[in-house]
Amino acid sequence: MNRGASATVTPDLNVRADFPILKERTSRGKPLIYLDSAATSQKPQAVIDAIARYYSEYNANIHRGVYEIAARATDAFEEARAKVARFLNAAEPAEIVWTRNATEAINLVAWSWGGANLHAGDIILLTQLEHHSNLVPWQLLAERTGAHLRYIPVDDRGEPILDDLDTLLQGCALVALTHVSNTLGTILPVAEIVARAHSTGAIVLVDGAQAAPHLAVDVRALDADFYALSAHKMLGPTGIGVLYGKRRLLEAMPPFLSGGDMIRSVSYERSTFNELPWKFEAGTSNIADAIAFGTAIDYLEAYGMENVRAHERALLAYAFERLAPLEARGLAIYGPHDVERSSGVVSMNFADIHAHDLASILDTEGVCIRAGHHCTMPLMARLDLAATARASFYIYNDRRDVDALVAGLEKAATIFRIS
Repeated sequence: MNRGASATVTPDLNVRADFPILKERTSRGKPLIYLDSAATSQKPQAVIDAIARYYSEYNANIHRGVYEIAARATDAFEEARAKVARFLNAAEPAEIVWTRNATEAINLVAWSWGGANLHAGDIILLTQLEHHSNLVPWQLLAERTGAHLRYIPVDDRGEPILDDLDTLLQGCALVALTHVSNTLGTILPVAEIVARAHSTGAIVLVDGAQAAPHLAVDVRALDADFYALSAHKMLGPTGIGVLYGKRRLLEAMPPFLSGGDMIRSVSYERSTFNELPWKFEAGTSNIADAIAFGTAIDYLEAYGMENVRAHERALLAYAFERLAPLEARGLAIYGPHDVERSSGVVSMNFADIHAHDLASILDTEGVCIRAGHHCTMPLMARLDLAATARASFYIYNDRRDVDALVAGLEKAATIFRIS
């Protein structure tokens, strides 16, 4: 079992200082140890300031007003789109569609592309790792169209088994898969799967909600047809997300929502629709949060995505090292035990302690982790688990946070008399 070599993680106090919430203490007077970034990340002051600046200095609707602050808002909004395009290495900003989150981005594809292209008997191929957001939309689409679902299986470590992929791809019109598992941290070989899917004529959507915050994502190198992500998991605000789509696919798709801003002309008889990407952006957009997401991307690019990944690998290696003695006392860690194949997540159970009880005990020490099925109930059933306790790391975490996690687990062992 290769967990990766032990590594030293030097706390970057300048980075931590950028996140005001990390200065807070809990109601019990404990320092806040935030280990739930897979659910939502914390926000640097620059992102918080960007939201406040929009509302206090140039709050106006976009794409309509000719007055100065409206033009400023439009420019900042579209500049943020261009930043996302650059961050993902999209061919052009027009391939970036604003959504509320990755969930809405996936639903957009399911309703618009899926409704226009899927037919009875077609195959939609998923993996057993999928978040409900990349499972339920396809179940509903299959019910509407008569398509069928297949699944790439995973082994007991939560890694995909690709031995029969060519067989699974037969008759497949769409592959929808996660880039990184939110529950286990598994990094999937997306480029390989995309290439093999394309060789059979299938279209591929990648759920990048857990990958874009942690990995350098190049949608053209992956050759993904669609890529979905959420800002709130990568230092940005809640309520804003992105669908990347290849221009030829987006142009052929009908609108998802209808109303203002997505139209070119309207008469009492008919309407014509706007150019990309605005064809998919009906009504007043989430202007402030899109602009602030652009600021979050500035922050990540200044930090360097290669540094994000290096910090994460080193911190995960340290976590595995510190947790190893507890495994002899009944701690079970799920997912890949190799820092090269995992992304900043430790999903675990400790002896007979329920995951929710474990999370509650850690909370008394100021340590914030997630407990439950993590919106992957089918995966939990596959692994024969009711729930796990999940600690997830990001750039503002350091060795002290891992040490606090271990100390909290030791406290749980004492309470439950685990020797």
